[in-house]
Amino acid sequence: MSQMVEVAQDGTFIVMKEPKPIKARKTELKKKSVGSWLVFIILLLVVIGWLFPFYMALLNAFKNEAEFIATGPLGWPKGINLDNIIKFWNDVNFPQKLMNSIIVSLGATIIGVILSAFTAFALGIGRIKGRFWILALFMVAFTIPQEAMIYPWYNMAKATHTYDSLVSVIIITGVASIAFGTYMLSAVLEEFPTELLEAARIDGASYYQIFWKLILPMSMPSIASFAIFQFLWVWNDYLIAFIFVGEQKSVMTYKLLRLIGQYGDGWQTVAAGSFIALIVPLMVFFGLQRYFVRGLTAGAVK
Repeated sequence: MSQMVEVAQDGTFIVMKEPKPIKARKTELKKKSVGSWLVFIILLLVVIGWLFPFYMALLNAFKNEAEFIATGPLGWPKGINLDNIIKFWNDVNFPQKLMNSIIVSLGATIIGVILSAFTAFALGIGRIKGRFWILALFMVAFTIPQEAMIYPWYNMAKATHTYDSLVSVIIITGVASIAFGTYMLSAVLEEFPTELLEAARIDGASYYQIFWKLILPMSMPSIASFAIFQFLWVWNDYLIAFIFVGEQKSVMTYKLLRLIGQYGDGWQTVAAGSFIALIVPLMVFFGLQRYFVRGLTAGAVK
């Protein structure tokens, strides 16, 4: 591509690139538009794949058993039938199971967030020795499947007399999230402005005051993002709740699966219950969504 040279008023030379021909610019715009449409189509297919189970659940939530057998899972309901919702509400003792799920999810989220924030503060701000190997250990820890930890957790719950109670589920799910939470939050705290930390130390602030009055408020988007992940994971968890909690103290996910009959019937009631159980997670997500994107991108760009 040829270049043009112009002389400025102060005598300096300015090298200017000759603009591209119109045909070349149209070709570039065409390539960009094709790439944008390709990305859009891929994302649209991903969204459809994610929403399809909810679509099926919505269709079957308002069908009775005879209509479900006649039309199949993809057939449209003939009308709005609330019998499945009423049956779910009465059969599972919905208010109690809802309260159990909220207690477990909130308790595990609080434990996970507090312990992860403390550990990330020590690694990201405190700069302790061997922090790289500690973070590597955390990375390995959150890749271990929870099924592999069931037997040790079972023995610890029996030894501490917390088995068959909500306390065991809260402690296990709260502590199990520390590895992921520490890795996520430490990446954010590593990029925390050192000028603010030095100013706080000059003013005589202790590490305790720096954490609670400086780090915590300014890291709230990232902490809120981790809290959303933790709350939704605990709310949707079935395995730990199934093993460590009995029938009388069970949570929502356990009761949803128990609604399926011996021969695979009862899917309409499960579909109706799934939509009712979505209310609390949706409230949490939309209540904290303004922090979500900011928290995910914090610390991603240096």
